[in-house]
Amino acid sequence: MESDTIDLGHDKSLLLVDDDEAFLKRLGKAMEKRGFDVTLAETVAAGRAIVEARPPAYAVVDLRLEDGNGLDVVEALRDRRPDARIVVLTGYGAIATAVAAVKIGAVDYLSKPADATDVTNALLARTSQLPPPPENPMSADRVRWEHIQRVYEMCDRNVSETARRLNMHRRTLQRILAKRSPK
Repeated sequence: MESDTIDLGHDKSLLLVDDDEAFLKRLGKAMEKRGFDVTLAETVAAGRAIVEARPPAYAVVDLRLEDGNGLDVVEALRDRRPDARIVVLTGYGAIATAVAAVKIGAVDYLSKPADATDVTNALLARTSQLPPPPENPMSADRVRWEHIQRVYEMCDRNVSETARRLNMHRRTLQRILAKRSPK
């Protein structure tokens, strides 16, 4: 099978942290088939406890969890095991959070739904390789939305301050933030 062609190194430990139980179990089984020794966690607290007890060589961490931010698990793992290969997953893809994830030590950032092949490729990719250019680059509306989201995050999600910095009416900003991201 595929696990014969994948070189995971001597330490095949993989921590999966996601609060979507069905997705977590499905991804866990798929990653085991690829040769990883998988440990599952559904919360930031459980993920951090596993990292403290036995920091894994690989980790896939959801960004938004019921009890907090998955970046806390990423930071804890980076502190305990600097060579760990970490991928951040999220259903809320935004450039600002992707940048934050990479800055604190993630090797990649994937938007859900990501399958086991996407996750495996991200975990095993070497940083010296440049990714191919996107086949479908972001639209101008999407770029604008991403910029607004980044400023909003930089202002600690304060609508009034974000509107002031963007030179935009507060109600207009609230309408934009209430909508789904453009494609």
